[in-house]
Amino acid sequence: MPEAHHDRVSDQPAGLTRNVARQAKSFASPRLVADVGGTNARFAIEVAPQVFAHHRILDCAAHDGIDAALRAYLATLGTLGPQVRHAAIGIATPVLGDHVKMTNLEWSFSIDALRAAFSFERLLVTNDFTALAHALPYLTPAELAQVGGKPAESPSPVGLLGPGTGLGMAGLTPCNGTYMALTGEGGHASFSPNDEDEMWVWQYARERFGHVSAERLLSGPGLALIHDAIRMRGPGKRQLSPAEITEHARMGSDPDCQRAVAMFCAMLGSAAADLALTIGARGGIYVGGGIVPRLGDMFTRSAFRRRFEDKGRMRAYLEEIPVYVIHAPFPALTGLSAQLAQTLPG
Repeated sequence: MPEAHHDRVSDQPAGLTRNVARQAKSFASPRLVADVGGTNARFAIEVAPQVFAHHRILDCAAHDGIDAALRAYLATLGTLGPQVRHAAIGIATPVLGDHVKMTNLEWSFSIDALRAAFSFERLLVTNDFTALAHALPYLTPAELAQVGGKPAESPSPVGLLGPGTGLGMAGLTPCNGTYMALTGEGGHASFSPNDEDEMWVWQYARERFGHVSAERLLSGPGLALIHDAIRMRGPGKRQLSPAEITEHARMGSDPDCQRAVAMFCAMLGSAAADLALTIGARGGIYVGGGIVPRLGDMFTRSAFRRRFEDKGRMRAYLEEIPVYVIHAPFPALTGLSAQLAQTLPG
């Protein structure tokens, strides 16, 4: 793990590690890596350590399952496809045994059956945010944007969360001179409102779904749900998608969309602080997923950091912890590569 990105313009161990790796010789056979979320599946072929080619994003809804998506991707590779002997898949669900069932998508499969169907010698299937956590040591300063805090402490635990189709959470903790990933489902912990407006949104969600988790509101569908609750208080407006809400907020053309995005960012600040306090993330909190990087300056100007630090007697503790927004295009693939390499001889 890097020394927590103290200086955003200097070379750091993570960047040097990546640069050295790119000079390594090609593998005897290409390796497949795939980051499968509730909306998109991102594929690539690793031809040398941390060197990727043939990137492709598939719409999960257009395929009946992971096997169909894999076949569709491999078919695009021509004669390269049959050469793949090892594969690693990060998937947005707990991986607790051979049978895997996704949380936000009607896909389920057997790891052993999938390996046999594609004649892989080694198939690693792991939680997608565990994979992303393994990628953190490889991120360069150019792929991170710091939002508040001081230089991080090292070695110290590191927290990771990211809203997308769901809300992923994970972490890294120091262990015998390296870092061990912490896998969990913190996104499904109960959401706690912070003020009257958030209480209204919580009640709206509770009436519709019963239990209100953090993921219920801090995700793409959650942003749409927040907007629905807000517009219920005003004149009737049509339901908008998360992308439309974000775009209207960015353009300043719809006050309800602006309120929804502002509330979303503030809620995320509280959730990030809860994670930091829970695991003692003095090494920093990293924010991934598909939503926050697209918010740009809206996120930086939002109440996220204020709410991150607004924890009463723990304010001074949290004020020092840096938050980094991940801007790397396919970071989980890097983590999958690192995990797969650990399972292979040599």
